[in-house]
Amino acid sequence: MSADTKIAELLTELHQLIKQTQEERSRSEHNLLNIQKTHERMQTENKTSPYYRTKLRGLYTTAKADAEAECSILRHALDKIAEIKSLLEERRIAAKMAGVYSDTDPPRKTMRRGVLMTLLQQSAMTLPLWIGKPGESPPPLCGATPANSDYVAKQGDKVAARVKAVDGDEQWILAEVVSYNHSTNKYEVDDIDEEGKERHTLSRRRIIPLPQWKANPETDPEALFSKDQLVLALYPQTTCFYRALIHTPPHRPQDDYSVLFEDTSYADGYSPPLNVAQRYVVACKENKKK
Repeated sequence: MSADTKIAELLTELHQLIKQTQEERSRSEHNLLNIQKTHERMQTENKTSPYYRTKLRGLYTTAKADAEAECSILRHALDKIAEIKSLLEERRIAAKMAGVYSDTDPPRKTMRRGVLMTLLQQSAMTLPLWIGKPGESPPPLCGATPANSDYVAKQGDKVAARVKAVDGDEQWILAEVVSYNHSTNKYEVDDIDEEGKERHTLSRRRIIPLPQWKANPETDPEALFSKDQLVLALYPQTTCFYRALIHTPPHRPQDDYSVLFEDTSYADGYSPPLNVAQRYVVACKENKKK
């Protein structure tokens, strides 16, 4: 089955799940209205009789079951969305690999700067929010939660990569994983900024995987970097990571971090607060302040 056919099937299934969600919600609203009316009658009569207690117990039991059923459908829909995104990513990688160039091939087409910045913003906005079950801890690569020590980023994953610049200095850039050699424990990565058209071979210690889920500040605040924590953050409108301090962590799932970049041109050594998406904030391996 082709990727396009599979994606079409998944979209059809997703549409049905969305319809089921709406049907489930409409059905549960009737029960919630009964709960509200029962409470109003109790207040009017100013008493809590055994009849009302029994009735409310049954209504709340039904409401709980309805909520769990809707939650199950929504999780199923999220799984379908993840499958679709994965297939789209596989298709993108296949197209990229089909156009891989050698020394005699024409170079890759350069993407306009504005288009690249828009794509990076879209990638940050569409990063899925981790929604765990009650009592479930956020997984590795959710927000500030680091990857496991044996984790290997897969082809197509975005990472922060430490490379040598033209002037000989080292810098952290946004890169895409091309491959990983288990014999040498080294990655091949492409600079995401195609103006450079560079491929780098780097050891694992020079690679930091980017988050694969956003952490929800309302349910999993421990999975976020805290105020004054030293991080590497993607400087706005660039493809390079720089050292920064967390000024304000996100308060809502859709919020960005507010960070202070190290900048000697300011009296206190830090820039004014700038917003950076969760997608592009990772732990700083160099803990000592310069």
